Amino acid sequence: MRLILTVLLLLASNGTALAQSTPPEQVMMRTVAAEHDRHIALLERMVNQNSGSLNLAGVRAVGDMTRAELEPLGFEVRWVDMAETGRAGHLIATHPGRGRNILLIGHLDTVFEADNPFQRFERTGSRATGPGVGDDKGGVVVIIAALRAMQAAGTLDDADITIVLTGDEERTGAPLSISRRDLVEAGKAAAFALEFENLAVEDERDFGTIARRSSNNWTLTASGRTGHSSGVFNDTLGYGAIYEMARILDGFRRELPEPNLTYNVGVIAGGTPAAIDAEGFSVTASGKTNIVASTAIARGDLRTLTAEQDARIRAGMQTIVDAHLPRTEAELVFGETGYPPMAPTEGNRALLARLNAVNRDLGLPEMAEYDPARRGAADSGFVAADVDTLGGLGVAGGNAHADGEWADLDSLVRQSQRAAVLISRLSLGEE
Repeated sequence: MRLILTVLLLLASNGTALAQSTPPEQVMMRTVAAEHDRHIALLERMVNQNSGSLNLAGVRAVGDMTRAELEPLGFEVRWVDMAETGRAGHLIATHPGRGRNILLIGHLDTVFEADNPFQRFERTGSRATGPGVGDDKGGVVVIIAALRAMQAAGTLDDADITIVLTGDEERTGAPLSISRRDLVEAGKAAAFALEFENLAVEDERDFGTIARRSSNNWTLTASGRTGHSSGVFNDTLGYGAIYEMARILDGFRRELPEPNLTYNVGVIAGGTPAAIDAEGFSVTASGKTNIVASTAIARGDLRTLTAEQDARIRAGMQTIVDAHLPRTEAELVFGETGYPPMAPTEGNRALLARLNAVNRDLGLPEMAEYDPARRGAADSGFVAADVDTLGGLGVAGGNAHADGEWADLDSLVRQSQRAAVLISRLSLGEE
């Protein structure tokens, strides 16, 4: 019903809904609506091609599908191999023009590897399920649909657009200095950045994403003297590794809470001995109740809203770690493949205001700012320090990263229409 209403409004070129839109913008609206079935078919082909982050051939195959869509639109498309980071690579497409450079960001990979039983696109009415249907193959299709509409309207001709679709957003290759080198460079060259992860929707209201929190991993290793449990707490043995670990984690819980901050503990083990695998996903431990534990290991994540908050909280965590119990030690190590925050800025808010001007002219409801604590990290964090950025421009959906991930196909229409008009106006400097 929502799609029918949207299309009726946007096709009424002599009605109030499009009273403020230009003739080219009306062409964009009609083109997106007319090509809806085509875009759903493209989404189905992409979803049915597994592209888990570690399925390097699958990621490249989705990149080839995207290349086939972009080259006929006049884009120069290249594949940046990322074998040195252990990942497939990235698709980068450029369309030179006289307008201001607009960077479009998305990703080709999903969290669903080839051995996951959730593999196929299925559609029931306006709802589709499938691996990556929303995160982020739906977003890639929104980009393509918007650009096709711009070509039909003639607004693509002079548009200066760069597209970066990473192949490892869900499981980033290392080191970051290589795996995100091209994205960072594109951000520095851009006038605006638009990221096409899932649209935020609550109570049937669309929201704008002007901020995202960071995502960084940490590993905490505590050690202590081991021996018979009858000596625990004495001057010789002290407290052991598990008590030291418990002190630190409870210190995080009690001393650090503040808005937009979380620090989850995802896995933990302690004993004599205890160990963690190279990937940081699996821990092992053994011990007896009458032995003071020699080692404890925990791994978790840290999510912050700004670079200042991130640095301050890291320092606070380290201060807690350093206050050792007697005869114990502990080491806190932060990972090297984390995502920086996309902090809320006035520039980002101004971009949302530009999008809301589009919404008003197209007869769509305005979009309020979405709570960043309710969003995950994304590749937009790597460019947000250098360029005004707006996120969440992909399709609406839910259950991301889980079997049953779904997308609202009606949202593919309004998101592509919004994007086509917004990109055109930003490129030409129109308000």
